[in-house]
Amino acid sequence: MYVCYAMCYAWLLNVNAVCLSKLLAAPFIMFASSYKQGTFWRGSLSAARAIESFLDPVAATALLFAVATVCGERFGPPYVIVGLISFSLTFPGDFCLRDTTRRMVRKTLTSWLLIAAVLLAFGHASGYVHYFAEEVVFVWLASLPLAWLVTRCAARLLLSQMMSSELRQRRAVVVGCNETGLRLAGELAHDPFNGISFAGFFDDRGRERLDGIGDSPLLGRIGELAQFVKQHAVDHIYVALPMASQPRILRLLDDLKDTTASIYFAPDIFLTDLIQGRVDHVCGMPVVAVCETPFTGFDGFAKRVSDIFLSLLILALIAPVMIAVAIAVKLSSPGPIIFRQRRYGLDGKEIVVYKFRSMTSCDDGSEVKQATRGDQRITRVGAILRKTSLDELPQFINVLQGRMSIVGPRPHAVAHNETYRKLIKGYMVRHKVKPGITGWAQVCGYRGETDTIEKMEGRIEYDLEYLRTWSLSLDLWIIVKTVLLVVRDRNAY
Repeated sequence: MYVCYAMCYAWLLNVNAVCLSKLLAAPFIMFASSYKQGTFWRGSLSAARAIESFLDPVAATALLFAVATVCGERFGPPYVIVGLISFSLTFPGDFCLRDTTRRMVRKTLTSWLLIAAVLLAFGHASGYVHYFAEEVVFVWLASLPLAWLVTRCAARLLLSQMMSSELRQRRAVVVGCNETGLRLAGELAHDPFNGISFAGFFDDRGRERLDGIGDSPLLGRIGELAQFVKQHAVDHIYVALPMASQPRILRLLDDLKDTTASIYFAPDIFLTDLIQGRVDHVCGMPVVAVCETPFTGFDGFAKRVSDIFLSLLILALIAPVMIAVAIAVKLSSPGPIIFRQRRYGLDGKEIVVYKFRSMTSCDDGSEVKQATRGDQRITRVGAILRKTSLDELPQFINVLQGRMSIVGPRPHAVAHNETYRKLIKGYMVRHKVKPGITGWAQVCGYRGETDTIEKMEGRIEYDLEYLRTWSLSLDLWIIVKTVLLVVRDRNAY
């Protein structure tokens, strides 16, 4: 192992520090250069994405070197290695310019927990942590969340001011003042980071026939668009006409061939509730994903690896607790220790889910009554298990089997699924992913009994939001919130 360290040291000592600094500063130099030269918009999206990807890694690495310097430590190979490791762990960063403040704080904390856990675990396991001064490690990890928040807020402020400059914005028009066009125009007008100035609508109908247009400019009829684009230097054209208007769309595209404007098509399918909506290709043919699982390609691999690793780790830690719970369940009341119930899993296929038995009866038929407060079927030991969620521990075995995930929509009994799929629109979409031991709905107040259709609708909405916005950092945040929730939650019984 020390030979490997020595080889790494020798290689790193030959690294040109100037080249490394240029590499880290590349996205920022590109952004500043494009702004200065007046080509800001042409590269702004790529530059902004580069800053989103590089901001956290660069901030973490720069902070490490700054802390080491202030503490009087020599800038040697050990710090370079840790800098490269921290850079790789945080690249690409999960910072997004359009995140709300609450989401930005959440992402910051989860990213910090991840990098701190990995580095400390690796450092202690390998003994590498002894190469560093304790105060450097402590100050760096303690100040890292604040540094990320400060740099993220500064980047948002700086980029919003740059992109809102009238001299740097690109002019855009929307063709079609329908629901899709109105929604698109609203997004263009209120997003401070898109660098686009919304000029107005083109539609063949008069203003009196256009609902929702308000004070937005109506620039003319669709046939007048090409001439307007040439005269007013329009940069972007967003066509929001319904797909049924195909001949009219083709004529419009022919008219616009004599312009240099970028043309985008916003089909009316985007009015539906998209789950992982994106443009993809099948055998070279472009297709639009309307409802798809977030766990495709590498994301699916990362999700499964994290499930296996965390399940093995947790099962090793809680093995004594599970043995104690099993003995308590067996002694408390007659019946099996493990309760097996049929649930809907991935793609709506039936799976068997394990739980420690907490009731005197084990319902798994065509009718399953949900547990209620003061339910006489719940045993004394079962009440404690349900309150602390200890009855869910055997489901980590389900995760290893591949039937469940640690984080995902909570599985419902088959009988409940058959009832609610007829009452709630989009109910079965939650089965595009594996069910989870904990989920976004549960940490957002929808844990326990759903005794009304409104409560179940609320739970489903959070489940679908999880499918739309999934990330590994969101999974980590849900796990952290679950641990905190178990301690103080009153909705479980």
